[in-house]
This record gives sequence, C-alpha cells and structure tokens, in this order.
Amino acid sequence: MKVVFLIRALNFGGAERQLVALARGLQRRGHEVAVAVFYSGGALESELKEAGIPIRSLEKRGRWDVFGFAARLIRTVRHERPDVLHSYISNLVTVVLKPFVGSTKIVWGVRSAYMDFSRYDWLFRASHALACRVSHSADLIIANSHAGRRGHVADGYPEEKIVVIPNGIDTVRFCPSPDARRRIRAEWGVTNEEELIGIVGRLDPMKDHETFLQAAVLLLPLRKKVRFVCVGDGQAEYRKTLHDRARALGLSDRILWVGMRLNVVEVYSALDLLVNCSSGEGFSNVIGEAMACGIPCVVTDVGDSGLVIGSLGKLVPPRDPIALKNGIEELLDRRPSPKEIRRRIVNLFSLETLILQTERELLALCLQSEGKTSVRSGDTPA
Repeated sequence: MKVVFLIRALNFGGAERQLVALARGLQRRGHEVAVAVFYSGGALESELKEAGIPIRSLEKRGRWDVFGFAARLIRTVRHERPDVLHSYISNLVTVVLKPFVGSTKIVWGVRSAYMDFSRYDWLFRASHALACRVSHSADLIIANSHAGRRGHVADGYPEEKIVVIPNGIDTVRFCPSPDARRRIRAEWGVTNEEELIGIVGRLDPMKDHETFLQAAVLLLPLRKKVRFVCVGDGQAEYRKTLHDRARALGLSDRILWVGMRLNVVEVYSALDLLVNCSSGEGFSNVIGEAMACGIPCVVTDVGDSGLVIGSLGKLVPPRDPIALKNGIEELLDRRPSPKEIRRRIVNLFSLETLILQTERELLALCLQSEGKTSVRSGDTPA
C-alpha cells in the first residue's frame, strides 16, 4: 500500500508529531510512504528524512495562492499515484483532487472536538461550513477522539464514514526519568521538597492559562511549598498579557515561564502534577505523554480527556478556577501510582496501537475498491 500524507507544514505541534510517528510506523511495516507539505522547512522534516521518507513541497505562496497551489497539488498526487491520500487537518483542499486522482482513496483527518468560532476570521468560519457540506466526498474520515466524531456528525459530517483512532503515545520515548527530574528541577531552582505543578502547551487563549493562574493564586495560602511552571510559547503580545497578569496576581516569585522546550520528556519528569485546563481538545497529546511518564493529571472535561485519564486523574469543569484548585489539591494528596498511570497509556493509547489501527482501516479501504469486503473496527476501548 502506498500512502501520501498531506499537511500544511511539519512544525512542532501535536498533529505534526502524530503524522511523523504514523508515517514512520507504516513505513516500518512495509508500506510506501511520502508526505506532501504546503510549506517546507518545518523542524520535524529531519525525522522523516532520517527514515528515508520523501517530502514533497507544494510551495504554497500564502493564503491567496489558490489556483497555482491546486495545480501543483494535482500534479504531485498524479505523479505519486498513491493508494491513499491521507489529509491531516487540511481536508478541504482534497475536494479539488477527486476528478483527477483516479482510484486513489481520499481520507480526511478530524483532530478537534470543539472550536470557538468567535476566535477565528470569516474565511476560517466559511471554510469550516463548506467542509461540512462537502465532507461526504471523502472515502473515509478518521477522528482522533469520540468527542470529535460526535461534534462533526452534529455539524453534518457523514456518520457512516467516520471512525475513531485515538492518538498514539511513544511510550518508549515518554517514560519516567529520575535523572531528568533532578537535572531540570536544579536548572529551574526547584527543590525536591517543593511541589511543582505545570501546564504544557502553546500560549493560546484556547489553553486557558488565565484559569491556571487564578487557581494558582487560590492554592498559595494552602500549600506553602508549591511552585508553578508554564512550558510553551506563543505570540509576543499574548505572552506579555499572561506575564503581566501573573505579576498582577502576585505570582511572579512562584511561577516560571520557560518557553518552548525541545526536551519535553525531561520536562514531564520534573513535574509533580500536570494541569491541562484547555477549553477545547480532541485527544490531548500532552495528557497522554505526561501519563506515560507517570505524572498525574488534572484536566478539564473537554474532548476525550476524561477517557484518557480514567480513574487515575481528576476531571474538572472548564473555566472554573475553584474546581481546578480543588482538583489539584485532591490529586496531590491522593498521589495515584506512577506505574498505574503509565500502564494505562501503554495498554490503551500506545503508538503501536495507532499504527496498527490506521493500517487496518486503510487496507480495508483499499480492499473495498477492489470489490472485496473487510470488517472495519472504528472504535477503541473506553
């Protein structure tokens, strides 16, 4: 089977890392894989090149490069002649391909469960509405969360074409590291006696750092040895807004802003607890990665976050600083077993599970085109 993945760029990000891991996994299992990118030069391209996976640059020249880009996309796909074109996020552009790609199967990826459209411009909103109307043109739609499947079906996506394959966590890479814990905490000036609570992700309103900061203020009088760390970067203006807010709340000497870290595995090991207070998620890579490192998580009840943590974390309502503070306190006191936390990810959400389930769905799709039948799995254990 030959698969071509389609994505905007291979920058650092959850979807991008999942694509790279999946592409490499399918290649290891004997399939021919290539990746087409709108914009070349992303930091994750090197991982594909190391594996010998070709990258096809479509050389998009900005938002309004429409017709030239479409022509280059058609040429690339016709040259590659894949059995499957698997779009990651950028689904709408595949509609123009249908008349030109013969028997190639078109697969869409759904990686969100909730979108606050007030945060996006008119073009994004119009594109989403159009995607809902033409989603039936896809041969298969893979959602990375049950919440995403429900939300998109409600928006008009064809229910019979959507299957759920959760993200896969590289449990070999993401594992507990006592050495990293000591090293990173020393680098940050955090003693072993202090409780370090972290939030990991881009600085973006969707991640709701405001609620994290408010919960931190509520915790300070209750736990004298607590520290907080924000890992990730974002637009300079919003970053300054958050720094100013932390200062106004009196958190300056209790919170660390460490920016984007490439050694995120070591970051997780340094924490005593991870908070994910996002107002919208499908399947959160951060939660799965932290749990693979044995770190307990307090998460908001969005997307499939509750399904990921099971009984080993704490689920709280979004945008509720008091509930978040209470959840953090409860989990710090309860201290679930790191081995049990890690075991849940290894058993249910491993990278190997992602690769095998995706392979099965894509092969079934290809067999159907040959007039054969195949049983499709679609769902995963809760």
